[in-house]
Amino acid sequence: MQYDLVFEGGGAKGMVFVGALQELERRGHTFGRFLGTSAGAIMATFAAAGLTVGEMVAALNEKDDHGVPIFQQFLGEPRPFTRPEIDASVTRQALQAIDLPGVPGNVEAYIDRIVLYLMTRQEFAHVFSFVERGGWFSADAFVTWARAKLDQATPTGQARDLSRQTFAEFNRSTGRELSLVAADTTAGRMLVLNHRTAPLVPVVWGMRMSMSLPLIWQEVIWQPEWGDYMGTPVVGHRIVDGGLLSNFPIELFLSSDPHVTALMGHRTSQGVLGLLIDESLPVGNDEARSVPPPSTGTELVKLPPAARIRGLIDTATQAHDKLVIDAFEQFVCRLPARGYGTTEFDMSDVRREALVAAGQRAAEAYFTQIETEGMKGPDVFAMERALRRADQSAVRILQGAGTRE
Repeated sequence: MQYDLVFEGGGAKGMVFVGALQELERRGHTFGRFLGTSAGAIMATFAAAGLTVGEMVAALNEKDDHGVPIFQQFLGEPRPFTRPEIDASVTRQALQAIDLPGVPGNVEAYIDRIVLYLMTRQEFAHVFSFVERGGWFSADAFVTWARAKLDQATPTGQARDLSRQTFAEFNRSTGRELSLVAADTTAGRMLVLNHRTAPLVPVVWGMRMSMSLPLIWQEVIWQPEWGDYMGTPVVGHRIVDGGLLSNFPIELFLSSDPHVTALMGHRTSQGVLGLLIDESLPVGNDEARSVPPPSTGTELVKLPPAARIRGLIDTATQAHDKLVIDAFEQFVCRLPARGYGTTEFDMSDVRREALVAAGQRAAEAYFTQIETEGMKGPDVFAMERALRRADQSAVRILQGAGTRE
């Protein structure tokens, strides 16, 4: 059976998707359209690019020369700050606005330069990056890694050469419908990036925008060469994780509303399947495996202010997504992830293998239940029964995010 696949966001927990894809492949299912948010955007892109489950497993097992998981490099040091960037920074403007009583202007200017110099040094670069670039960490290593995966030759030795392709070029090369969800914080709206809405955007940068957890990774600035979004100029806009507005927009694949299909295209597959990361479900019988070891490089997310902001974001998105999940439960395969962290990129081999295995078991149980009930899975008839609700929900999310004019 052919499915349109929806991948939820979830950071490092998204490794569970590989197990689910293993089971889908084992059962001989094929795929039509792909839709992903955040970590789900990465998996959606790799699946659309034709990476096999074996290649994905190998990618999860990658380590650097020191035996450190490659994913930990995604929490990278900020790249050096340029002089124009420093001169135009809000930090510099704030320092200039401070008037030190009794201190001559030339001395104040000298003090400002010293403070800016110290803040842009390696010891304080994360703070300056947080203020000026919207995130504590650089994700440059992720872009390099993602490009390498998209250029990786197939198991038969055939070149892919997809790393520099735009959404339009990717669609022509692969014949696949790929849509990635991001959030435009400048315009306050959701972006659905694909070959219809943003044809000139490089797919790698679509992944990078969609996975940019607010406060954690630096924002992505929309570049002039990427053109417009749905005919609207967005150059200079700040783009972050699509999960800010919807982490699981499965209704976009279920709806047949003309405004939605103008973005997503029409359904051609027999079914829609949403892969949902469920933090309430245990990964395995060994509960010790669900207790993350001390992580390095993630101190920011442990601070109370960051935790509060993430809590507000999660509450806002989960409230909407829970309504969607409840409405379209028959299309949702729940994948266990209890005890796993969103930024746990230094995950041990044992924990990663347990997570992937749990994903495979969950998908197996999902299809076994369908078969037990004498069904062939979420088919076009089930989709038609949910169509009205999907239309209403999809239009609502696009209107609420400012995407529909």
